[in-house]
Amino acid sequence: MKFSLNWLRERVDIPADAEALAQRLTLSGLEVAGVETIGGALAGVIVARIAACEPHPNADRLKVCRVDTGNGEVQIVCGAPNARAGLVAPLAAVGAVLPGGTTIKAAKLRDVESRGMLCSAKELGIDADASGLMELPDDAPVGTPLADYLGLPDVAIEVELTPNRGDCLGMLGLADEVAAECGTQAKPFEAPGVAAAIAAPREIRLEAGADCPRYLGRAVRGIDMAAVTPAWMAQRLRMADVNPVNAVVDVTNYVMLETGQPLHAFDEAKLGGAIVVRRARDGERLKLLDGSDAELDTSYLLIADEARPLAVAGVMGGFESRVTDATRDVFLESAHFRPAAIIGRARKLGLNSDAAYRFERGVDPGLPRIAIERATALLTAIAGGGPGAIIEAAGPGQPPAREPIFLRRARIARVLGTAIDDGEVQRILTALGMAVEPQSAGWRVTPPSRRFDIGIEEDLIEEVARIHGYDGIPASLPGGRPPAPRDDESGVPVPEFAAALATRDYHEAICYAFVDPDLLETWRIGEDAVPLANPLSADLAVMRTSLVPGLVEALRRNRNRQQVRVRLFESGVVFARRADAAPAETAMLAAVACGSARAEQWGESRRALDFHDLKGDLESLLRLSGSPQAWSFDTVDLPPWLHPGRGARLLREGVAAGALGALHPALQQLLDLPETYAFEVTRDALSARAVPRTRRLPQVPSIRRDIAIEVDEAVEWGRIASAIRSELRTMLNELVLFDCFRGPGLSEGRKSLAMGLILQDSSRTLTDQDADRCVTDVVKLLERDFGAQLRG
Repeated sequence: MKFSLNWLRERVDIPADAEALAQRLTLSGLEVAGVETIGGALAGVIVARIAACEPHPNADRLKVCRVDTGNGEVQIVCGAPNARAGLVAPLAAVGAVLPGGTTIKAAKLRDVESRGMLCSAKELGIDADASGLMELPDDAPVGTPLADYLGLPDVAIEVELTPNRGDCLGMLGLADEVAAECGTQAKPFEAPGVAAAIAAPREIRLEAGADCPRYLGRAVRGIDMAAVTPAWMAQRLRMADVNPVNAVVDVTNYVMLETGQPLHAFDEAKLGGAIVVRRARDGERLKLLDGSDAELDTSYLLIADEARPLAVAGVMGGFESRVTDATRDVFLESAHFRPAAIIGRARKLGLNSDAAYRFERGVDPGLPRIAIERATALLTAIAGGGPGAIIEAAGPGQPPAREPIFLRRARIARVLGTAIDDGEVQRILTALGMAVEPQSAGWRVTPPSRRFDIGIEEDLIEEVARIHGYDGIPASLPGGRPPAPRDDESGVPVPEFAAALATRDYHEAICYAFVDPDLLETWRIGEDAVPLANPLSADLAVMRTSLVPGLVEALRRNRNRQQVRVRLFESGVVFARRADAAPAETAMLAAVACGSARAEQWGESRRALDFHDLKGDLESLLRLSGSPQAWSFDTVDLPPWLHPGRGARLLREGVAAGALGALHPALQQLLDLPETYAFEVTRDALSARAVPRTRRLPQVPSIRRDIAIEVDEAVEWGRIASAIRSELRTMLNELVLFDCFRGPGLSEGRKSLAMGLILQDSSRTLTDQDADRCVTDVVKLLERDFGAQLRG
């Protein structure tokens, strides 16, 4: 938000210069990005009129102008393309020093004398426009110093606002903020109603009332499009980096800067019937004001008539219904849109508009009537015309009333660590536009409708602390003794997992918890995403539902920078929406990898990473739990981003705890990635560790028996191992798979598994008969449950 300091001083008394004000604003949370003095060196520059303009006799691109200075005429040689007889423009007289340091001297240009210089806005340091002479209104008083006429010098201050401070995107909100900072009071803003002079009825239908709960419109007929925007208004627009266009557009932009409420003007002659606020239809197209063609879908909110779309609501108007030089009747729009209906829409269209910037952050629902009355008064004063009555369509309870918040005196002292004087608290809150009623234990405070960021008592305390000044709150250390650190052996700390992964060549990454909704849709995991009310940008609009997409994006960026072998991991929180409760937060640990299995070296040939490499990395973490036998794998209910034939689900004690495997081929192709592997596991399940306990060493030896079986290819080792452990619960000490064979001697679709059964009984030495009986029981089990055959 860029604004004129002179304009702000009209709204509020500021007992400080520009630099002091900028410092105070920054300390209170409105960071000032720039302070620029405009028109500070315009001595000797006056308003002048070109009385006559003739071609230069010796140069095709130059003109010889006879210029009226109000005190006689001077001859000026000028090369501006818009120099013409009757034009009123700034004249730098001989001896004047322009902002760039140029001193104006009498000179001869191609043998023709020139005594001064007609100037562009850029040469005067007023604007960036250098296309020609700065054109002033015809009624500008010739001979008047330009600085006096334009209200200069002035200071342009630019503040960078956080998304929750949309209330400061207008001079009214800024005035309250500065009044609180400076200990003054903003002057009341008056926008008296303009009586209807004509009958101009029109129906307004809110077919998307949840997204547009309030819409106001008003016709103004018989305006003069040739009317010139007043110099004071044009200058304030330029100070805010808004180029003057014509009286209608300039009035809507001016009121937006003044109140914070975006407005739009349609050419009324191009409207067909009722105004309809509705959702766009898939494939619907609209040519916008900037000439671009927008292809829309149902995510966009439209302003339409009964025949066609007119504008993308809250973003930009349509080209066909725009105001032109031929316009005589306009229809003014002033509406309130729900921020969620506007967020990200401009960016999807590749646009950046002042209206979208404000509506995305939230605009005061009470402003539409005030803004349209103010715009009507300005427009009829500048361009004439007769206004119709205001037509309003609104949902029930619009504009909504704010609920009061009780602010306790003791709570302020508890949170800030210091007491704030009652008078100071009431002054701050009143200056910020809040209704304050003193109570015995504090205050009953009703925030203004524009302050969406104030909803609880702590928000009010923050406002008090911010305006009072954080430097005025004494710093003190907390009292008491810090608790002794407790080493909890029942859980594996995250640093141990990080260290284990680091030894396997993984690097830790930290990704945003906010992600692009389109990214989650690409991964097919966006159904339960939690949307943000005021996102920083459209590509950070929802909370992540998995760590893997962010890690894969980081892997892609590394791949694009010539990193062939990439291994990344992250420990963080994911979020999921719940219908009747707050969003669920789950701590997760995830990793991604691609490239070769080992770093390049001379002692081992290069081999591509595969599923078992990643599984081995994950199992190194599972062993830290001290209960590796509690973990198992299956292929049921895999996440949609996993390869259906190279993925697995991870379970602890039969409960799903994560997944691992290769990315789905379609996803890899879409992301333009080589074969990439990933795993993700819940930290609660991963961290749970059995407390180590001593036990007596076995006094008897163990016996090992090896068997080899033939089973169908589809039979998983995990199911076989689980069945054997259940069968030999008291006798089996360890089960080892030491060979898996496919090839000659086996039927098609069959595989051979060789395993070692390590048997032991803590109370006695097992005999060969005991071991043989165990083997027989296992073989029968495998034949019955898995169709296995014992190999010779």
